[in-house]
Amino acid sequence: MAKLSTHVLDTSHGRPAAGMRVQVYNEQRRLLYEATTNADGRVGDPIDVPIGVYDLVFGVGEYFGSQGTPFLGEVIVRFGIEDPAAKYHVPLLVSPYGYTTYRGS
Repeated sequence: MAKLSTHVLDTSHGRPAAGMRVQVYNEQRRLLYEATTNADGRVGDPIDVPIGVYDLVFGVGEYFGSQGTPFLGEVIVRFGIEDPAAKYHVPLLVSPYGYTTYRGS
């Protein structure tokens, strides 16, 4: 099985996004994993996932809403796992008004 991990950086404040809800869903929209980011913007150890398509759902609106600027709601990153022996790291860089992601290492 592939290893999946993520972390979130709050680019508007120049720090990790601590306290953000992160969920992982499979193609059937079945919730596989849910966590809250820690002080480093991470959610713990990588999880094992088979080949398939997944959605990482980030609670951006909740996170920035607590700071008074809820423009974005949930940010959903849909991606595919094709190599069961690989590591897939999917970071999210986010501000109250935009985001970017990439396949990290």
